Amino acid sequence: MPKLLIRNGRVMDPASGFDAVADVLIKSGLIVRISPNLHATGAMAFEAAGMVVAPGFIDLHTHLREPGFEHAETIESGSKAAAAGGFTSICVMPNTNPVNDDAAVTRYILEQAERFAVTNVFPIGAITENSEGEKLAAIGSMKVAGAVAISDDGRPVMNSRVMRRAMEFARAFDLPVIDHCEDLNLSAGGDMHEGEQSARLGLRGIPAVAEDVMVARDLLLAESTGARLHVAHVSSARSLAMVAQAKQRGLAVTCEVTPHHIALCDADLANYDSNFKMKPPLRSPADREALWEGIASGVVDAIATDHAPHPGSEKMQEFEKCPFGVIGLETALAVALKMLVHTGRISLMRLIELFTTGPARGLRLPRGRLEPGAPADLTIFDPELVWTYDVNRSLSKSKNSPFHGWTFRGGPVATVVRGRIVWQRNCERS
Repeated sequence: MPKLLIRNGRVMDPASGFDAVADVLIKSGLIVRISPNLHATGAMAFEAAGMVVAPGFIDLHTHLREPGFEHAETIESGSKAAAAGGFTSICVMPNTNPVNDDAAVTRYILEQAERFAVTNVFPIGAITENSEGEKLAAIGSMKVAGAVAISDDGRPVMNSRVMRRAMEFARAFDLPVIDHCEDLNLSAGGDMHEGEQSARLGLRGIPAVAEDVMVARDLLLAESTGARLHVAHVSSARSLAMVAQAKQRGLAVTCEVTPHHIALCDADLANYDSNFKMKPPLRSPADREALWEGIASGVVDAIATDHAPHPGSEKMQEFEKCPFGVIGLETALAVALKMLVHTGRISLMRLIELFTTGPARGLRLPRGRLEPGAPADLTIFDPELVWTYDVNRSLSKSKNSPFHGWTFRGGPVATVVRGRIVWQRNCERS
């Protein structure tokens, strides 16, 4: 592997607080040195003047669909889309076919990733067998095989006794529990957020309390078991407030928000576009503002995409019939810059933290830092790059994005994984 010298970029590392124009020297897949005016004989040079050089971005919440639903996404196509979004590591949810509920499936995912993925892939195992919420999955053997967390994402664990037992096992194996917080009895039949907009459109509503009651339950169970809890895709103001209170009490709880929940609200469904249908649904403007405040205050630990690919044959149906979910790997950074940094809500360093040290801390992943000896995973982006997102040119196999046609200011320029440039943008700053 040749040496790589990234020159003259603004190197920003939230873990150490480093923020200066410097060079980064990489050799044998590791960071060797960070300093101005480095020279390395025989190194391949990448000129990063005017760009930000950050630790490799980590997505805690990706659906790659393989095995079983390769028509929607594969490990190869999803990892390429991730690299195009600046992500060097993706944590993949277990709702595949078969469900990743035992060591054999976990190993299969890792073997396929070794062969075909251009990014690091970290499997998340299921909480229960077939994610049916009744009988615990083989949690210990999945961890030995390489699982970094457990989740039945896409399906909540409705049975509180089962969730309590899962948290007890997860604590014994030192694994975080990631829950999709939704009371299915309260959300049954709903297609969008319950409110004035759902009544106006004549669509069945999903109340915010369907999320809130499950967040409350999980926080109580985490407190009683001592388990590490990660609350996925928080969308309501009340849920976020409960997470904040739990953190103040010293609970081992983290949470994430998605780019689509910080950029959009229920009013954006005015034309019944199925690309705006996701779960949890787009909430009210007041909920969205609460997410902005939670990000600024530090309550939110990570921005995660919840990248959920569906082919057009499934997604382009009547709103009530189409599946929930949108893709988001390639637009996550741009959306976050647009909604959070360029509006002055947070600093650029805080934004990088939400994509690096925050996710790494939540799942205790050995990534997210720029220092000598660390894996050479880096995200290089231009905060002033002007570009328009065309979903038809997406590297994902599916095209179900609510951001098609959006013009952004800022985006990834190159993605480096283990010292190798795995993706590079072929355009210049406008």
